[in-house]
Amino acid sequence: MEAINYLLKFAFDALLMILVLRVWLQLVRADFYNPLSQFIVKVSNPLVIPLRRVIPGIGGIDFATVILAYAIACLTFIIIPLLNGGPFDIVSALYLGLIYLIKQSGVLLFIIMLVMALMSWVVQGYNPTQMIFHQLTAPVLAPIRRLIPSIGGLDLSVLIAFLLLNVINILLSGWIPYWAMI
Repeated sequence: MEAINYLLKFAFDALLMILVLRVWLQLVRADFYNPLSQFIVKVSNPLVIPLRRVIPGIGGIDFATVILAYAIACLTFIIIPLLNGGPFDIVSALYLGLIYLIKQSGVLLFIIMLVMALMSWVVQGYNPTQMIFHQLTAPVLAPIRRLIPSIGGLDLSVLIAFLLLNVINILLSGWIPYWAMI
């Protein structure tokens, strides 16, 4: 049963990350023709396009994708407990789904910044994935770079962002029930 739980959790997390990335790419107006953007759009289109007929986007925010991501996060806390013989608690699933969606968005930001930092050591020249990562992290890293400029060619903004994300995670785990357990 543990293997099934693991695979289901992986599937829900992967789908959730793809949906969050889709919304995020739209918000930062990332290059639509980039291979990574194309992958995210093509993988998520079968689920998002039917919902867009019913749920319109407002102000540049794709609400169909946001609602779908929230539904996937909630389903994580409905399906996995049911398979393990747990109770069906829709209120807890709605609450935990919202917390999980927010936390996974932060985890995704952390992962993208980590991969971006590693790629900066290895990749020389233009790389389309690196360009998308720069577009995705620019709203977070630009204010930090204004406060703390590069020191001797060393950009410390990613390190400062890591520290801030961990501080936020620690604070929220003390203030919001179940934050640390998800």
